[in-house]
Amino acid sequence: MFAKVREMLRMRDSNGARMLTLITEQFMADPRLTLWRQQGTNMTDKCRQLWDELGALWVCIILNPHCKLEEKSCWLQQLQKWSDLDVCPLEDGNYGHELPNITNALPQNAIHSPDSLSRPRRTVFTRAIEGRELHWQDSHLQRIISSDVYTAPACQRESERLLFNSQGQPLWLEHVPTACARVDALRSHGYPKEALRLTVAIINTLRLQQQRQLEIYKHQKKELLQRGTTTITNLEGWVGHPLDPIGCLFLTLTEACRLSDDGYLEMSDMNESRPPVYQHVPVATGSPNSSESYLSLALEVALMGLGQQRVMPEGLYAQDKVCRNEEQLLSQLQELQLDDELVQTLQKQCILLLEGGPFSGLGEVIHRESVPMHTFAKYLFSALLPHDPDLSYKLALRAMRLPVLENSASAGDTAHPHHTVSVVPSRYPRWFTLGHLESQQCELASTMLTAAKGDTLRLQTILEAIQKHIHSSSLIFKLAQDAFKIATPTDSSTDSTLLNVALELGLQVMRMTLSTLNWRRREMVRWLVTCATEVGVRALVSILQSWYTLFTPTEATSIVAATAVSHTTILRLSLDYPQREELASCARTLALQCAMKDPQSCALSALTLCEKDHIAFEAAYQIAIDAAAGGMTHSQLFTIARYMELRGYPLRAFKLASLAMSHLNLAYNQDTHPAINDVLWACALSHSLGKNELAALIPLVVKSVHCATVLSDILRRCTVTAPGLAGIPGRRSSGKLMSTDKAPLRQLLDATINAYINTTHSRLTHISPRHYGEFIEFLSKARETFLLPQDGHLQFAQFIDNLKQIYKGKKKLMLLVRERFG
Repeated sequence: MFAKVREMLRMRDSNGARMLTLITEQFMADPRLTLWRQQGTNMTDKCRQLWDELGALWVCIILNPHCKLEEKSCWLQQLQKWSDLDVCPLEDGNYGHELPNITNALPQNAIHSPDSLSRPRRTVFTRAIEGRELHWQDSHLQRIISSDVYTAPACQRESERLLFNSQGQPLWLEHVPTACARVDALRSHGYPKEALRLTVAIINTLRLQQQRQLEIYKHQKKELLQRGTTTITNLEGWVGHPLDPIGCLFLTLTEACRLSDDGYLEMSDMNESRPPVYQHVPVATGSPNSSESYLSLALEVALMGLGQQRVMPEGLYAQDKVCRNEEQLLSQLQELQLDDELVQTLQKQCILLLEGGPFSGLGEVIHRESVPMHTFAKYLFSALLPHDPDLSYKLALRAMRLPVLENSASAGDTAHPHHTVSVVPSRYPRWFTLGHLESQQCELASTMLTAAKGDTLRLQTILEAIQKHIHSSSLIFKLAQDAFKIATPTDSSTDSTLLNVALELGLQVMRMTLSTLNWRRREMVRWLVTCATEVGVRALVSILQSWYTLFTPTEATSIVAATAVSHTTILRLSLDYPQREELASCARTLALQCAMKDPQSCALSALTLCEKDHIAFEAAYQIAIDAAAGGMTHSQLFTIARYMELRGYPLRAFKLASLAMSHLNLAYNQDTHPAINDVLWACALSHSLGKNELAALIPLVVKSVHCATVLSDILRRCTVTAPGLAGIPGRRSSGKLMSTDKAPLRQLLDATINAYINTTHSRLTHISPRHYGEFIEFLSKARETFLLPQDGHLQFAQFIDNLKQIYKGKKKLMLLVRERFG
C-alpha cells in the first residue's frame, strides 16, 4: 500500500495523499494501540516499522514542492489531531515513557536531556508537523535544484561566500536529516534530476564539514588525547534516524547509476531478485575537471554516515533500529562491485575516518557512549583487505573497542586481562542491544583472526586487542574455539601461531571464570586441555604447573591431570620416556597440591595419579588419613578404602574403613541405607584379615549400626567361615569357626538382640492392622538370632511373654503372636 502511495505521488496524482489519509485512519483505529498504551508494553517490531514508514511518508507529503498552501494546512490540521490522541505512537517507540520507568531512575549522562519526563512528547507525526516551517522559496535552493551548472559567481558578495565551497560548487547548509527529507520529497514527487542535484550539494557540504572538523581536531588533538574523552557534536545519529537520511541519499545516487536493462530489474526465474547492476555515471557539474561518478558519491556518503560518531539513542526500539539500519546499508554496499575508482573512494574515506576527530566513530578518541563500529569495520576490513591490508588492519583494530564497557582502570591494564571481570549492567546506561553489540565485536575479531592466519606479528596484535576490549568470557571462549578450528584444518598442516592464540584466549577464559564458575566450565576445561595437547608437551606442562590460577582442585585432578597422563595423550604427542616422566611428575605434584587443598574431592584422584610413584603415593595416602578426621564423609572414605583393597593394600583399606565406620550412624529403621553395602564389605574385609582385625571393627559396628537386620546379616556372615583368609604373608587362618558365645562375636550378638527388642517396641507403638503379617515375619527373623546362644530359647520365650503383657490391648495381633510362637 505504501509503495502504491509513492507511485501515485511520483505520477503527481493528488489522490496519493488521500489514500495515505485513509491508511492512517485505519492505523489509528487499531484496537491494539489502546491495549499497548494501557499495559505500557512496546508494539511488535513489524508494526513499529510500518508506523515509521507512515511517518516518513507524511513528511514527504508535507514537503511536496508543488502543493498549495490550503492543502498543506488541511493535512497539518489532520496530523495534529492524530498526534494529540493519547494512543498515537511515539517517535522513539517507547510507550510507558511517561510512566516513571527504570530509565528515568538512572542518572542520565549530561549529553542526554536530563529527564524523559520533561521532554516534549514526540509522536510519529511530529517530524511531518515540524515540516510546516519548510518551504522551497529560497533562491539559492531554487538555483541548486534547477541547474547542473550553477557555480559561484566570479565576484562574490560577502553573504554568498558561505554558499559555495572553494571549487565554487554550491553548498546546502540545512540540518542534514531535513535536507535529506527534501531529497526524498523531490524523488517521491517525480523530480529525480532535482533530487540528484540537491544530493550533490549536500555531499559537498558534508565533505567541507568533515575537512573543517578535521582541522579543528588537529589543533585540539594533543589535549583531547591526554583527556582521553571527547564530546559528541552529533546528538542525532543519521543511521537509525526516523527519516533514514543516508539511505535516502544512497538510493537517489545509485538509482541514477542503475543499468536500466529491464532484464535486470525483473525478478529472475528463481523468484529471487538479482543484485542490481550499476555503472559509473559522471556527475553533471559546472566544473570541467571533475571526474566523479554518482556511484562513488553513493559509496562515500554511505561511509560518512556509517562512520559518523553518534550517541547511542535511548530505548530498546531506537537502539534496535540503529543496528537494523546499519545492517541494511551494509547489505546495499555489498552489492557494489568494487572497481579501482570505488576502492580509491574507500581508501580516502577510511583514512579520513581514522584521522577524524569528534565527527568520526573511528577517530582516536571517542565518547564513552558512542555507537560501536564493529559491524561497519568488519565490512571495511573485508572490502579493503585485498587492496590495502595495512589500512584494513589498522581500521579493524581501532574499531575493536567498546568504551561503554571499558572503565578507565581496566582499559589500560592489558598486563592482567583476566582482571576485567564481566560488567555489572546497572552501572551503565541502558544499552538494550549490548549482547548483540558484543557478539558483533566478537565477529570482527574472528574475521581478523581468520585473515591473519600465518602472520605472527598481526596475530599478536589482534590477540592483545581481544584481551583488552572483549569482556564476555563466553565470547572469548567462542573466539578461542574459532581460532583453534582455523589453526588445525583437517586437510593441511597446523598453524602454530594461531594455535597459540587459541590457547592464550582459552587460558584467559579459565582465569575469568575460575571464581564465577560458569555453567559451561566442564566443557571449557576439556577444550583447553585438548588445545594445550595440540600445542604440545610444553603447553601441557605449563598448565599443570600453574593449575591454581586456572582450575579448581577437582577440575585439575579429575580432568586436566588425568587427560595429560592418559594413554591417548601419550600416543597423540608420541612422547619419549623423559617427556612422559616429566608429565607424570608434574601431574603427581599437582595431585598432591590439590589433595591438600581439597581432600574431600581430590584424595582419590590424587592416589590414582600417584600410583606409579611410591613416595608420592605414600604422601597422598597420608593426606587422606589426615583428612579422615576432618570433613570427609563415610562414603568418600569407603570409596578410597575399596580402592586401596583393589590395589592390594588390604591393611590400609581396613584402616580407612574403620575411620569411615566412625563417621556413620545407621538408625533402627534404615534397612535400605546406601551405606549398608559398605558396612558389609568392611566387615568381610576385617574378617578376611583375621580375628584381631574383626575384634577391632566390631565395637565400631556396634556403635554405628542400630539396624537389627543389618547386624544379624553381619553376624551370620561372620559365623559361616573361619576368619583370616586374605592371605597376608606370615599369617595363617586357624580354620576354626568362631563361636557367638565368646568375644568378639558375643558383643555383636548382644547388640543384634537388643536392636531386635528396641525395633519391636518402636514398631508396635504405631502399628496398623495391614502391617500385622509383616510384623510376624519380622519376629520370626528375630527368633533365628535369639536362638544362636545356649540359653536362647528361654530368652525368646521371655521376650514374647513381655510383649503379650505390654500390648494385650492389641488383641488380634497378640492372637497371631500366640498362634505362631505359642
